Amino acid sequence: MIKHADAILKLCLAAGALMGGAGVGFYYGIYLPSQDIREQSQAMARRQENAVQQTDALAQQARREKAAQTAFEDCVSRAQLSYKNHWSAACRAQHAADVAEFEDCADNFFATESGCRRKHPIRPERGCALTTQLADRLVEERREARRECQVDLEEARRRASAEV
Repeated sequence: MIKHADAILKLCLAAGALMGGAGVGFYYGIYLPSQDIREQSQAMARRQENAVQQTDALAQQARREKAAQTAFEDCVSRAQLSYKNHWSAACRAQHAADVAEFEDCADNFFATESGCRRKHPIRPERGCALTTQLADRLVEERREARRECQVDLEEARRRASAEV
């Protein structure tokens, strides 16, 4: 048995060296590259997820910006419509007052229709010229409404940029 012990020992050492080499080869040849591939794929997945989140955030910000712009345009349209409605209402009021004055004059027994027309001209019901004071007040109301619309737009933009 002692004769064979030397051969067995050499075989065991060779098998041990072979197993150690196989272990080192597995570690460097298979395990580490698979770890690198796994880390690279995880990093790529994180980058893609970040890109998707950033794209979603930009799309949401664009939607908020568009909604704010639409709200601003609606607000300005309402201000303009209010201005036109007030102007038309003032024209109708002037027209009604002119008609009433003309009719009062025409009811006078000693007045003629042509004399009443000269004395009390009837201004048009639409598109009339208003007094400077009234026109300036209506223009200032419209400017103030537009300023409020602009403030609302800037506030909406500030909120949209703060949320990103």
